[in-house]
Amino acid sequence: MKPEADPVCTVDRLPAAARSGPVSHAVSRVARLHRIAAGKLLKQVGLYPGQEMVMMHLWAGGPVRQSDLIKTCELDPSTVTKMLQRLEQSGHVRRRPDPADRRAVLVEATEASCALLSEVSRAWGELEQRTLAGLDPEERTELARLLAKVEGNLCTETGGCPDTP
Repeated sequence: MKPEADPVCTVDRLPAAARSGPVSHAVSRVARLHRIAAGKLLKQVGLYPGQEMVMMHLWAGGPVRQSDLIKTCELDPSTVTKMLQRLEQSGHVRRRPDPADRRAVLVEATEASCALLSEVSRAWGELEQRTLAGLDPEERTELARLLAKVEGNLCTETGGCPDTP
């Protein structure tokens, strides 16, 4: 008896329910695999997937209210709170009362997180190389262009993407 192929990584067979959306199925698979690959690289620098996005926002924008960070990240408030707790324990962020509104909390990257910035940048560069291995420069440019169009479609569908450049 011939062993079955691993259904998680089989590209040439679509589940019946996905046959009407083969591109959506492919995007879903690629996004899942990309997140797993990112997670492996980020683990090497002491981060969990998603934490690097919070740090990128803080490094680029400076201190921000926790409530605004939650909106920007488009994550559940409890998820962001847990991320911030871990990042604060590791010395990468600091939370303090907002001087303009003592009920609000400001979140900011610490001086110690600056070393993490280069590690995250390196991990993302390595992820980029692994993700795009085998694609020539023109294909990479075309893929980025097409993904930007897809992202625009989904932003319109979901009501906008405030953090999209």
